Amino acid sequence: MNSEILKEICIVKMPFGKYEGTILADLPVSYLEWFNRQGMPKGKLGMQLSTIYEIKLNGLMDLLTPIRQLYGSPKNKTYKF
Repeated sequence: MNSEILKEICIVKMPFGKYEGTILADLPVSYLEWFNRQGMPKGKLGMQLSTIYEIKLNGLMDLLTPIRQLYGSPKNKTYKF
């Protein structure tokens, strides 16, 4: 897995839609599932969304904790999926 993509999903914000302005790592699973059913966007955003979807689906959010702390994402946030 590309570490740059992990960093990006912790700092990049959703550019459009219902969750516009939400950091990709904070998108709800239901929204990511919808994209998975409808088809992920093309290009880099699609790769980022697919990556965070797989991370959440497999219960691997702890993998992002050190990255989120390093790049200024909320340090003590409780994640509910």
